[in-house]
Amino acid sequence: MEESSVTLAVIMERMRLANKWADHRWEAIGVVPQPDDAAPGEARVVVDERDCTHWLFPGFALRLRADEAEDYLLNVTAAEPRVFVVWRMDGELARPAWVTASYGSAARTLDAGEHVDGAPMPATLREWVEAFARAHYRPPEKKGRFAATRHA
Repeated sequence: MEESSVTLAVIMERMRLANKWADHRWEAIGVVPQPDDAAPGEARVVVDERDCTHWLFPGFALRLRADEAEDYLLNVTAAEPRVFVVWRMDGELARPAWVTASYGSAARTLDAGEHVDGAPMPATLREWVEAFARAHYRPPEKKGRFAATRHA
């Protein structure tokens, strides 16, 4: 199976809420190319304001697999292509677990009860995903009108 990958950093946002049931919420709001000075696993605060904090989590491989080319094409040809970020709570910190550009993979993970956010896909990343998807997409085989011959 042919694969290709690129390393990204995920930006997670912690937003303060005025709510009696929760004092904040987490959301994956972006992905950026892996910074040269970032070590995988070393999260750091990049924005720290009164009601909002952004954390940068480096070291996530966005792997493209040939057998998911159709899902990538569905994503990159949508009005707003996304990189889907699966994340989990680790104490008080929301940590990304992995990233994907596949609608199908994201939907299955969401159906399994995981946190999945769709962060905007940068244009250069979209071009790379689209080129890979078009190179590996194979239309489904058309089946005949009748799958089996009926005998009387």
